[in-house]
Amino acid sequence: MHTEHSISRIAVVGSGYMGGGMAQCFILRGFDCVIADANEELALQAHERLVDEAHTLEEEGLFPSGSTALIRERLTPAASIEDAVLDAHYIAEVVSESLAVKEEVLGRISKAADPQAIITSNTSAIPIALLAQFLHGPERFLGAHWMNPAPFVPCVEVIPTALTSESATAAVERLLADLGKVTTRVSDVAGFVANRLQFALFDEALRMVDEGVSTPEIIDEVVSSSFGFRLPFFGPFAGADMAGLDVYVGAYESLHNAYGDRYAVPPSLLARVAEGQLGLKSGRGFTRIAEGDRDAIVRYRNRAYSALSRLRDQLGPCPEKSAE
Repeated sequence: MHTEHSISRIAVVGSGYMGGGMAQCFILRGFDCVIADANEELALQAHERLVDEAHTLEEEGLFPSGSTALIRERLTPAASIEDAVLDAHYIAEVVSESLAVKEEVLGRISKAADPQAIITSNTSAIPIALLAQFLHGPERFLGAHWMNPAPFVPCVEVIPTALTSESATAAVERLLADLGKVTTRVSDVAGFVANRLQFALFDEALRMVDEGVSTPEIIDEVVSSSFGFRLPFFGPFAGADMAGLDVYVGAYESLHNAYGDRYAVPPSLLARVAEGQLGLKSGRGFTRIAEGDRDAIVRYRNRAYSALSRLRDQLGPCPEKSAE
């Protein structure tokens, strides 16, 4: 099994927006990368597109100086999937979110690749154990779910199965950390963590549009300027602790009265409040907060929100919004 110390050749199978961005990330951190698609022509087109994109991003100051030349030199389009993975130490499958397509591609990858090569899937929601059955050597296979756009969003969900070796999982985590990514090991369930949350939010947003109580534009504005504004710094549990878990219980009760059992107060939340675990104000909620940390947390929160407000002012409105 290749470790992070022996990984130098990367193959990305799937040259679309996501796979292409991943290839750029690897190259900008010093790796050689081969990219493959359904045929050689698509891989060649992807190579030119990624070089052009790098040139634009470099001119805008979003990629380091010299990135365009580096990507042109170290990104190789392959004639086939088999050619791409033949000598690779680390292989990322980034094809369309179709079980049938992934079955074919992963089967081809595992047959052609070095038996010691680590193979990952960038699936957004398909359980990794379901995909593992399509490979030879499932102990070297796991999920590595990047977020879009790959060069700029830090999180990568790392999803081992019961068959994945710890050495393969640890090697992937260290490799991705070397790219500057935030690696989070999550359970192998459909949608993992990020997309279960993202799609739950979208489901409720769409419900409000379908019911005629709001519009996509209003919902986007409310989310990005309210609780979404806080999310870069505090996730849902830290946010709940700051607001007060007793406050959340009261809000749930109002929502339950209006919308029924889908907004029933979660029993685990009621239990915490009954035990006096109210969040920041009591020193214990979903997280334990030391007495001396409360003021520091509030000061950090205020600095963070103020800095984000200044950044939004500096960037100005999204061009689509300013054109309205």
